[in-house]
Parts: sequence; structure tokens; C-alpha cells
Amino acid sequence: MFSIPLRDRLRSLAAADRLAQFVAVGTIGASVDMSLLVVFHSVVGLPLVISKLTGAEISFLVMFVINERWTFESFGKTSLRARLRRLATSNGVRLGGLATATTVLVVLTETVDLWYPLANAVGIGVGFFVNYSFESLLTWRVHRR
Repeated sequence: MFSIPLRDRLRSLAAADRLAQFVAVGTIGASVDMSLLVVFHSVVGLPLVISKLTGAEISFLVMFVINERWTFESFGKTSLRARLRRLATSNGVRLGGLATATTVLVVLTETVDLWYPLANAVGIGVGFFVNYSFESLLTWRVHRR
């Protein structure tokens, strides 16, 4: 993994078309996340953090499927084992983005008293950069091409 120079890894992140696709998929994921957050918290009555975590996990699965079939379709093997490895890696990577987004959500709602859907949107935006970098490099290994 470390035999590829850092500049090549960083260059692999700069693919404008793949970044645009990742943003589009992220927009879908953010919509799923936000919708489920509101439903679970405001309609069902679950606590805010539980609502966030549940909605986020469902959105992770939706985004993985779309990224696997569209954004990163030409990266990685197509065997079931390879896809399951990518799913597990993707979920692990997205936990970093989720931790970032959830921290921002809690801080902004509890200390700034920001409306929770807006605080969630800010958190998702901050977590995006963590997710794109690590999904590209660890999950789909775009630098190995």
C-alpha cells in the first residue's frame, strides 16, 4: 500500500468526473440521511443521536450501491468476496465521516442552538471531505490504476 508515492495518491483524488459523481451520490445520501433523521426524530420520537446514526447507516448502504455501480464501477474486482470487502471498508471509512458529522450536529444543536436539520447539513458537508478521500483511497483504491 505504501509503495505508491503520496503525490500519486493525491493526484488520483483530483479526477473531476469521479468527484462530481461522488458529490451527486453524496447528495442522494444526504437526502436519505436528512429525511430519515427528521422522520425518526420528529415523527417516531427517537433521540436525536439515535435518529442520526440510524438514518446515516441506511444512507451509507444506498451510497455504497450507487458508488459501486456508477462512481467507481471500473475499480476493483467484481467477485462477491471483493464486493463484501469494499462494503465493509466503506462502512468503516464512513464511520469517520459519521463521527465528524454527528459531532458537528451535537455541538451546533446544543451549544449554538442551531435548528437540527441545518446543523446536520453542516455536519454532512464537513464529513464529505473525509469520506471522499478515504473512500477513493481505501475502499476503491483508485491510486492503483
